Amino acid sequence: MGTGEKTSPGPVKKTATRRRKTTPRKSATASDGLDYVQLLTPEGKRVKHPDFDISLSEDEFRALYRDLIIARRIDSEGVALQRQGQLGLWPSLLGQEAAQIGSAHALAEQDMVFPSYRELGVLWARGVDPVTPFALFRGVNMGPLDSVKEKFHMYTVVIPAQTMHATGYAMGIVKEGKLGTPDGEAVITYHGDGATAQGEFNEALIWAGVNAAPVVFFCQNNQYAISESNHHQFRVPVHKRAAGFGMPGHFVDGNDVLGTYAVTKHAIEAARSGEGPSIIEAYTYRMGAHTTADDPTRYRDKAEEEAWRAKDPISRYQTYLLNEKIIDQDYLEKLDSEVDTIALQLRERVINLPNPKPDAMFEGLYNDPHATVDQQRAQLAEYLASFEGSDA
Repeated sequence: MGTGEKTSPGPVKKTATRRRKTTPRKSATASDGLDYVQLLTPEGKRVKHPDFDISLSEDEFRALYRDLIIARRIDSEGVALQRQGQLGLWPSLLGQEAAQIGSAHALAEQDMVFPSYRELGVLWARGVDPVTPFALFRGVNMGPLDSVKEKFHMYTVVIPAQTMHATGYAMGIVKEGKLGTPDGEAVITYHGDGATAQGEFNEALIWAGVNAAPVVFFCQNNQYAISESNHHQFRVPVHKRAAGFGMPGHFVDGNDVLGTYAVTKHAIEAARSGEGPSIIEAYTYRMGAHTTADDPTRYRDKAEEEAWRAKDPISRYQTYLLNEKIIDQDYLEKLDSEVDTIALQLRERVINLPNPKPDAMFEGLYNDPHATVDQQRAQLAEYLASFEGSDA
């Protein structure tokens, strides 16, 4: 999965199996002293982990890198377009590319994704048209998607509503018996550290745990809930709270694309095979602002930002691939050219998005006709007609 294309067949209904006992996991300390899963150090050195390891082909290694580069490039277009007045807002993913691309590549075609509003990298890797979030933040529509077809739910701005949606969907998978085998279905929902302080998030965990729902809660702990640091949000790390809900909790270096791939692959396959939910805490850092409406210089200092810049997820992976001769300078130059073309074409599409018709706001609200909506639509038409022939 990944590279913006879909390659696997759709889900096949299977009978659910009983939950298997998860093998206790060993701990390991990463190169920077944290007790999380890390397969690639900030210096680009490949390391082993006793429980999580991966074996990828050179094409798969390159696909990860390509998606990292594209995600960062089109994200930068989002920031630029907002600064130029073309978008109302933009939530940048800068610094979180490895968490998104690594986890997205670990998913199977049939797995369903419930994102928040920052998952541009996941969206790209799932093959969803990247203009979708740009249209949402340009205000021309509400970011509609055919979730059944795309296996990617529309962006959720109200945090953490998507965790409840994901749990409900996963409970439906259990009832329909679409798990228990490798071609079963599982769910992943993305959220930040700030979401874990919300009541709905904890309710989602309770329901998921009690019902053994096949859902992975993927927390991108970028260390700030807008301006509030982890220190002001919680005293127990997110992954350690999993035990209280009866599910495994995994801690991974969120700036390590190989580590996030390995841990997510383990968790999503466990969910798909009937072992129930789990939490992944990907420890990362938001290099930019929370959104373009935010000013992070008011609540964090330059030294902290520079320390994390040295752990950049893309530079470490590029170093590894160059050292292993999986890529070379010729490959990098061709990729830069391709990415520039993708970004410029996207920019042109965004700027030329047509303004919506006023009554477009009523589309897609209900599957079937709804009397109240019809009444409101008629009232709007009458109101707009009142301007006909006037200079207003």
